[in-house]
Amino acid sequence: MTIAFTFPGQGSQSVGMGKILADTYPEAKAVFDAVDDALGQKLSDIMWNGPEADLTLTANAQPALMAVSIATMRVLEMKGLDLQSSVAYVAGHSLGEYSGLAAAGSLDVATAARLLRVRGDAMQSAVPVGQGAMAALLGLDFDVVVEIAEEAAQGEVCQAANDNAPGQVVVSGHLAAVERAVEIAKAKGARRAIMLPVSAPFHCSLMAPAADAMAEALANAEIQSPLVPLVANVLASPITDPAEIRGRLVDQVTGTVRWRESITWLAENGVDTFVEVGTGKVLSGMVRRIHKGAVGIPVNTPEDIDVLMEKISG
Repeated sequence: MTIAFTFPGQGSQSVGMGKILADTYPEAKAVFDAVDDALGQKLSDIMWNGPEADLTLTANAQPALMAVSIATMRVLEMKGLDLQSSVAYVAGHSLGEYSGLAAAGSLDVATAARLLRVRGDAMQSAVPVGQGAMAALLGLDFDVVVEIAEEAAQGEVCQAANDNAPGQVVVSGHLAAVERAVEIAKAKGARRAIMLPVSAPFHCSLMAPAADAMAEALANAEIQSPLVPLVANVLASPITDPAEIRGRLVDQVTGTVRWRESITWLAENGVDTFVEVGTGKVLSGMVRRIHKGAVGIPVNTPEDIDVLMEKISG
């Protein structure tokens, strides 16, 4: 069994996430306290009690998802997990890269929380509300979606933003261009083409102001070499150099999340078990669609943690 740890991105958040870990393990509670302190805000209260609309705000959802992932990691470590000897790689979907880097000791939790708050605020404010959009084009290959986006742009921005799994690609850009992409996709035989309820057009060139903000924030952040390599979203291959990590975290704000290719690279390099650390099970479902025979294991409850530790130690 060769393991990669994967870390979820925005959309996996839900009110109540992480509370059972905080109530059960002091190690987990300490993570949520550290994130609250770093942000100067009782984010944990929003996570556990809502309202959902506040948790869904990009500036809250991003550090909140990281907090649950790292709380889960601290419990695994308390139970005896040694990342370097048990896990070959880490990978995270969009903001999940920050969770992966924190899990691998490249970022401390407070730094990750502050960076994600900057990232969330910058991504939200990069494009005025109502001017951008995203849409899921289902049942079409990535190359076809790239062509659709180019055809739909017509002088505006329309890009393939997320290559999540075979037949599951998201486009992002100006509202009118994304709406055109939906209609073109339907004409080209998409199984479904639907506008997504997002607050900004992530992972496209309209996010350039957010990329600039992250370049500035990351320039001042302390980044160590991770204990295990990070398979980067924009490369779909592993990196360990702190300077390159900085650069790729900036690139991913406007770049495509190459998740399908990342999981394929991991599978082709010996990984057969993908442990989704944090909240939800979106990535575990994608893994099985991307690579036949790959095992996706979501780990977000005390029971999940015990089962995983038995697998690793057994």
